[in-house]
Amino acid sequence: MNRPETRYAKNGDVHIAYQVAGTGPIDLVFVPGFVSNLDIHWDDSGYAHLLTRLASFSRLIMLDKRGTGFSDPVSVLPKLEQRMDDVKAVLDAVGAKRVALLGASEGGPMAALFAATYPKRTRALVLYGSYAHFHSWVLPPARLEMFIANAEKNWGTGDSLALFAPGMMERPRFREWWARYERVGASPSAAIALSRMNALIDVRHVLPVVQVPTLVIHRRDDVRVNVAGGRYLAEHIAGSKYVEIPGRDHVIWVGDIDRIVDEIEEFLTGIRPRPDIDRVLATVVAADVVGVGRHAAELGDHAWLDLMGRLREMTAMALERYFGREIASRPEGSLFSFDGPARAVRFAVALQEAAHQIGLKLKCAVHTGELEIREEEVGGLALHVAAQMAATARPQEVLVSLTVRDLVAGSELRFAEAGVKAIDALADPLRLFRVEQDAPAVQRTSLIPHEAGEVERLSPREKEILKLVALGMTNPAIAKRLALSEHTVKRHVANILLKLDLSTRSAAATFAARHGLA
Repeated sequence: MNRPETRYAKNGDVHIAYQVAGTGPIDLVFVPGFVSNLDIHWDDSGYAHLLTRLASFSRLIMLDKRGTGFSDPVSVLPKLEQRMDDVKAVLDAVGAKRVALLGASEGGPMAALFAATYPKRTRALVLYGSYAHFHSWVLPPARLEMFIANAEKNWGTGDSLALFAPGMMERPRFREWWARYERVGASPSAAIALSRMNALIDVRHVLPVVQVPTLVIHRRDDVRVNVAGGRYLAEHIAGSKYVEIPGRDHVIWVGDIDRIVDEIEEFLTGIRPRPDIDRVLATVVAADVVGVGRHAAELGDHAWLDLMGRLREMTAMALERYFGREIASRPEGSLFSFDGPARAVRFAVALQEAAHQIGLKLKCAVHTGELEIREEEVGGLALHVAAQMAATARPQEVLVSLTVRDLVAGSELRFAEAGVKAIDALADPLRLFRVEQDAPAVQRTSLIPHEAGEVERLSPREKEILKLVALGMTNPAIAKRLALSEHTVKRHVANILLKLDLSTRSAAATFAARHGLA
């Protein structure tokens, strides 16, 4: 779906930014949570998927609440009533007479207030990961002050991700996007002001007045809003439907997005989408850690968990580099899928070498076969074949099947015979080959996370420019600040990325924040 045009509705002297997507028969208003930015939403694949799914059965109306994103900043904390009037102004601007409201997180209380105040303009209410009283189910006063103190110091670096979506912490690209999401969603002062406003939220008295059909969805282990908050909403809105789903991440656009949208679509249209089942040809990599029990016993729980955290970070970097994804996790290792067998082999070699640098040995296997993909679940014989192949591999060895060897012909990867293996559910033994890891085609790219010492590679001028990049300044702005030519600044930025082995300015900004340069 193409990015919709951003337009403005006016409530008094305040301009409220909004977008409209889709042409469905239902007008659905999406009221976001803490902060938002209409444009950056479309830059994240998960957020874009959420919005595209919602727009597939509705005319989706999205907005930035006052004080966030593209809407006007405000000097006084907005009340829920003001935000409710902002939504009404947007509805009037787009000609929406009667709407369904989807309130996510902090957007939920305002959506509930709107439904109670304007029942004739509300056809249904959906509350996701929401609550009626902030201090009861989100943060008690002491923890709120800790959150505000941290925002004062670290807002814009992506530091808050662990408090909203801990399951995305090992994904570097998402971490970079989240840091940008903070910066363009609200300024530090606005984020702090909004936090204090949200702390005043208490709509418990409003819930019995809500008379429209209501759906409440909550993740069971929500890290931000206690599941008891969702249960309370359902218990106190007459006739509401409550759906509790697995998951720890709070934000609506990560995790099992399709499960959430399926529930919403069925509730609003009466039709539940049939699960999409695809059979695809994919290459599976099985990677097992050698001696898991021995390592854990020798290192102790704390050190072992720290080592596994480093391995997960390197794995995420390798998946991003070779365009793969993790599809299953086992006690001894994980399974990954790739749409190209050569990339899968190079991923296995790179991950194996990186693990060796932190004191771990991996046994890896690569096999190409058919997988069945059903929503977020992946199955198929290829998974079991790869896992059994890895079990027979030697430490620091990458085994591939005959299928993989034949598919990568011409890639300059080299293999040696490694015998045959009987595989459960396969009629004939499988012919295996060992990857010769000294082949020129095996690219050896470090996956070790950057260390603070790498800062010393930069000249004083480069460090100065890196700090300004981390503040979000463009090359022309930096050139003006430092009285340099734009060409000189561009050359310095290129040198910074090269010295730090980074691919984008966003990655450089994240690096700067991590090492105290921003």
